[in-house]
Amino acid sequence: MTPSRSAVVKDYIRFALIALLIVVPIRWFVAQPFFVRGESMIPTFHNNEYLIVDQLTYQFEEPKRGDVIIMRYPKDESTFFIKRIIGLPNETIELQGLHVIVHQEGKEPITLDEPYIETKRTRNEFKSYILGPDEYFVMGDNRYASSDSRSWGNLPRKDIIGRALFRMFPPDKFDVFPGIAELPQ
Repeated sequence: MTPSRSAVVKDYIRFALIALLIVVPIRWFVAQPFFVRGESMIPTFHNNEYLIVDQLTYQFEEPKRGDVIIMRYPKDESTFFIKRIIGLPNETIELQGLHVIVHQEGKEPITLDEPYIETKRTRNEFKSYILGPDEYFVMGDNRYASSDSRSWGNLPRKDIIGRALFRMFPPDKFDVFPGIAELPQ
């Protein structure tokens, strides 16, 4: 006996609703796709690479120095950027030529070793930035072509969407936690 047309339609509707109940919460609260646009993260990420963003981890732990994050641009909340966390809350970030020095209260300053940047993609800078209790300092790996905290200020915690979890495209560059750097905390 073959099912009636209305039974088949009901099954399709039921399947679609179940799929939506599973997919939509994952897409909105756990992970979402992201396309890299521009050259601000070269050589780590290139234009049109396809990433999956982990939106869940930062609900349970704080972002770390060296994490590659997806964030809302503070001057236009509808625009998303990919950057690297350089400074953590309550720190002072000092740019001395090609060096980044992190000042933490009660500790010796740390000069960051940043193997992910190419010196030809940076410039000598001399400036200090003081971070508040809920602020981060972010920079692109291509310092010469990056709009980041140096130009628009400290990043509020609320604007961090998540971290790069997978690089899916191009297939030959597939990676888990792409671009992560072990920097001193």
